[in-house]
Parts: sequence; structure tokens; C-alpha cells
Amino acid sequence: MTFLDKIERVLGKYAISNLALYIVIGQVFVLLMAMLGKVDVSRLLFVPMLVIHGEWWRLFTFIIIPPAPGFLGYIFIAFALYIFYLMGSALEEEWGAFKFNLFLLTGWVLTVGTAFLLPFSLTSNTFIAGSVFLAFAFRNPNFELMLFFILPLKIKWLALLTWLVYAYSFATGTGSTRLQIMASVGNFLIFFAPEMIRGAKQRQRHLEREVERLKERDEPRHRCYACGKTDRTHPQMDFRYCSKCAGDECYCSEHIRSHVHTVAVIPDEKKS
Repeated sequence: MTFLDKIERVLGKYAISNLALYIVIGQVFVLLMAMLGKVDVSRLLFVPMLVIHGEWWRLFTFIIIPPAPGFLGYIFIAFALYIFYLMGSALEEEWGAFKFNLFLLTGWVLTVGTAFLLPFSLTSNTFIAGSVFLAFAFRNPNFELMLFFILPLKIKWLALLTWLVYAYSFATGTGSTRLQIMASVGNFLIFFAPEMIRGAKQRQRHLEREVERLKERDEPRHRCYACGKTDRTHPQMDFRYCSKCAGDECYCSEHIRSHVHTVAVIPDEKKS
């Protein structure tokens, strides 16, 4: 039983089922309230210094802030929420509610914890959602996604693009962006690094077996004991084994009758 299994036995009853759905519902609610002018989204954003000054709710409300509309407007928001729900639900179905809850909780803790290193910075939930996407893509690399409901594309290529964007953003972004990327990647590695290491070791063992198999396949079946010719270097030559030689000595047609017979060396018996 793994350490995670032991924790689940104790705390599993507190896991929230369909957590991805509840987060999406919360983001849709905030979006609608903002459109109606009933909610000031800036009051929900996570800024560590404001939390220190008593606005503690920001620790949690930033999770339900909907994605930025981007150049496609509300179509992009709908697509992003659909993807998060789809992949979050799939991970929960595969892992169980407890492990999926723990994955999101770990991402939240790392994001919030690192944000306090820059207390005046603004922190979003973008990279927490990104970690869900990367986790799903790692577990289901050949899943075909209809990009914007139109273009079919295997998710492993989108995941690769996401990693490249993360690398570029880390290299060129602000300190806050770098911390959020570190938190997201750290969350991913906590859950998948052991599996990645096991997979790498298995691939190495498989490669070693393939190399051995190729060596055995390329190894000649017959090699002349006298001159070293083989059935691979001289495929037309006839090779035979000498019954008069000690051991299993093979000779080519040129040396089968002209070689000096080898004899077994019998060690002298020790005198009593």
C-alpha cells in the first residue's frame, strides 16, 4: 500500500465528488454576475498583500474567476470551461475523487505559497487549470480533441505546445508568472515524476534487450577456428565441425582437413 493510499483511507471520506463541475459552475456564476454588474471581479483577485491586510477570501475566490475572453470572446471562455470540465472529470474518474481533489489542492497550495514571495503580485488560476490539462494529456496522449469544436488534433501535440509556451513565459515573463509556472510544473512533477522515472527505466531495459537481441541476431552461427572466417563474411562457404578436436571446434572448407587437431588438456593429479 502506497503512502497516498494510506492517506486516502483516512481522509477519502472528505473528498468532494465532481469538483471540476463545481469550479466551472462557480466561474460561470461569476461571469454572469460580472456581466450584470453585480460583482466586481477585482475584489476576487488574489493579491497576497491584500490577504495580509484582512481580505482573506481572495485566497479562494480567485479559483472561480473565469478565463480571460481572449480574441474569440465568450466562445473562448465556453471552450476553456468545457475543456477544464472534460479533463477534470476524466482524471477524477481515473484517479478517484480523493486523488483529483489532492491534485488541485496541491496546485492551490503551491500557487498560493509561492505568490507570497512577491506579495504585491497578482496571481491567477490559469496555471492551476493548465496543470489539469497537462495531467490529462500525460495520461491520455492520443486523445483526439476537436479544437474549438472544429479541428481534430491529438492532445499530446497541444501539451507539447503548452510546455513550450511555459518555457518561453518562464524565460521572458515577470517574477509572478515564473512563480506560477514553477507551482504548476511542481504540482505536475509531484504526481507524475515517479511514473516518468519508472517509464524511463522500462524503456531503458527494453532498449537494452533490443540491443542484445540485435547482437545475437547479427552474431555469426559459424566461425572458423583457424582463420576466423564466418558464415556472414563468407556466406557461400561450407563450415563443418571436427569430431577429432576437443570441444566444439568449427572450421571452414579450407581448414577442415588441414588444421591441427586440438586436444583436451588434463591437469596432473596432485601427488598424495
